[in-house]
Amino acid sequence: MPEYPDITVYIERLDVLCRGQRLEDIRLASPFLMRTADPPLPAIKGLLLDRFERLGKRIIFCFENDFYLLLHLMIAGRLHWHEQRVKIPGKIGLAAMDFAGGTLVITEAGTQKRASLHLVSGRQELERFDAGGLEIFNANRDAFRARLLSENHTLKRALTDPKLFSGIGNAYSDEILHHAGLSPVQLTHKMDEQQIERLYRSTRQVMTAWTERLRSEAGDGLPEKVTAFRQDMAVHGRYGKPCPACGTAIQRIRYASNETNYCPNCQTGGKLLADRALSRLLKNDWPRTLEEMEELKQRRK
Repeated sequence: MPEYPDITVYIERLDVLCRGQRLEDIRLASPFLMRTADPPLPAIKGLLLDRFERLGKRIIFCFENDFYLLLHLMIAGRLHWHEQRVKIPGKIGLAAMDFAGGTLVITEAGTQKRASLHLVSGRQELERFDAGGLEIFNANRDAFRARLLSENHTLKRALTDPKLFSGIGNAYSDEILHHAGLSPVQLTHKMDEQQIERLYRSTRQVMTAWTERLRSEAGDGLPEKVTAFRQDMAVHGRYGKPCPACGTAIQRIRYASNETNYCPNCQTGGKLLADRALSRLLKNDWPRTLEEMEELKQRRK
């Protein structure tokens, strides 16, 4: 799912490509994309696109007359810029927005159509979509600390909770925790001040570094390689591969469709975190450390 760095770069590029232009037409190819009926979508045809905003992981198209079009790309939604009035691609095409300078096409790979559009009128209606998460770059350490400790969750859950922090998802939370050298299952209420400071700095540094990297990759167009799995990530999506800091094999915790990746040497003091499915299967044979895992592998050869 596109997170803060991806959404930020999308908005920067869209601002260059179509801000200040009038929406000539908006074409829907998927009935599942539009989630509101009042005001009707034709209400924004012909209106000037004033600016863009970000709300969590949503891109906000701010039109004149106080209309706001909210786009949530979810996991597989992506944006593409083409020549004007391009045909919406079959299978993955959801919608197209036509401007004088070109056409913005919204696509979504896969069979599960989760991307969404909402059209609202008035700032008050827009604010109903705000989960209340703290904007990392608008917060000092004290504000970050207060929000982190407002509830007692694991660090993984705290970072990805949109009510606590804005724009951080599964991928970058893994990267942040590895950068900070903290376990994803550590409880927030058991953190000391030094750990909180590390997490605060790592959150800002990781988000900044990835935003700059994606900005450079995008160049003059829209980002075309938006993915949660990048080869140069430290831990996310790198199960079994060596940690770039110490060389230890990256481990994972799987729950439903989500996966948390971590380095046991850098983050958990050598302890292996219990994968719910495997630990139930192995029960008392579940290895607790890297050494026990190696011994288990040797016995099974």
